[in-house]
Amino acid sequence: MIMRNSERVKVKNLLESGTVGAEVAAMGWVRTKRGNKSITFIALNDGSTINSIQVVFDMAVFSEDQLKNVATGACIAVRGKLVESPGSGQRVEIQASYLEVLGEADSATYPLQKKGHSMEFLREIAHLRPRTNTFGAVLRIRHALAFAIHKYFNDRGFIYLHTPIITGSDAEGAGAMFRVTTLDPNNLPRTPEGKIDWSEDFFGKEAKLTVSGQLEAELGAMALSEVYTFGPTFRAENSNTPRHLAEFWMIEPEMAFYDIQDNMDLAEDFLKYLIRYVLTSCADDLEFLKKMYDDELVSRLQLVVDNKFERLTYTRAVEILEKANQKWEFPVFWGADLQSEHERYLVEKHFSKPVILTDYPKEIKAFYMKQNDDGKTVRAMDVLFPKIGEIIGGSQREENYQKLLSRITELGVPEKDVWWYLDTRKFGTAPHSGFGLGFERLVLFVTGMSNIRDVIPFPRTPKNCEF
Repeated sequence: MIMRNSERVKVKNLLESGTVGAEVAAMGWVRTKRGNKSITFIALNDGSTINSIQVVFDMAVFSEDQLKNVATGACIAVRGKLVESPGSGQRVEIQASYLEVLGEADSATYPLQKKGHSMEFLREIAHLRPRTNTFGAVLRIRHALAFAIHKYFNDRGFIYLHTPIITGSDAEGAGAMFRVTTLDPNNLPRTPEGKIDWSEDFFGKEAKLTVSGQLEAELGAMALSEVYTFGPTFRAENSNTPRHLAEFWMIEPEMAFYDIQDNMDLAEDFLKYLIRYVLTSCADDLEFLKKMYDDELVSRLQLVVDNKFERLTYTRAVEILEKANQKWEFPVFWGADLQSEHERYLVEKHFSKPVILTDYPKEIKAFYMKQNDDGKTVRAMDVLFPKIGEIIGGSQREENYQKLLSRITELGVPEKDVWWYLDTRKFGTAPHSGFGLGFERLVLFVTGMSNIRDVIPFPRTPKNCEF
């Protein structure tokens, strides 16, 4: 009799609360198969938990032919009795009475037949790597964090705002953006001056993939008070470091009536909430990653939760770094953009807890940040974490029309591209603040992985767009 999903009990539920003696059904993928002529043991996993359930096949009941196509990677459905397990490591196991092979896996060609594959090799088979324990754990944690983000903001009255993926503006002034066009590259329309005539394109102007939803989120905050975005963003930087992706996800809250202190309070509370959520909800996955990759993982997460973040100005941080008995790859001086080595020194060696830096030189920050009265600094804030450096960047936004216009002009931002942004400073302006949290950078910190390509299902990097 063919099994249906309605009969299925997830492996996680069987292991946690399955009733001994009950008839149960499970579906999943074979992780291992071992045994002899009398008995066969299969470890079955369906992705609901890091742990597999052992299924025991009595070979007096099953023939060798029935099990010959059940190899590592195969997908099967089983029925049987849930019994106490005599072996160590699991409370219960399934004494099988029925087997259905849903999908075979050729043991000669299945690339995950053996254990111990390198991360580099697994990136080449990103379509299969979720079946490994490592990536199953990472993706469950990623899901838990995404759910917690929405729950956090929803429970506090924030409105989830969908900001555009296709845009005509460059929020960061980064310049490294992917172009979106319907024009034929082999027959581009030209102006009399020989330039590409973007008026002939789909949008009638040059369009690109967004690098940030911040500016549009600010528009929402000026009507809805507190909003947040959570969506994909894109950078066309030709970077192959373990910290960069061409496609990644950003969380960007924007809040009317918040000053820089309110912004810091929210960022600290938000990060602690997310990490507490994962510590509670993903304990098994964290323990696995701790054992396999980073034995300080859980203690580092607990460090964030248990400590009030140290708050100090950029100027004070530079003084500390200049006096440090430390050799720097990048020189430290007032006006320098701090590098990861500087940020990690402050967090890991000087304060031994997370740090929030404020009041950066305006020359190294974006046009939209509120200027301080000293004429030199802006009300920026960066949250620094151990091992990773900056995890959040934000600021109080400049709400004064003349100051914002002056800064836009000073930096050469075309006013025609941000007229709508300036309008919000003309019609009912208000103090407001916000920040951006790179989702993959957060997942990287929470999982203890060393390369950002290993915390997103299908990484987009230079020369890599296979899946």
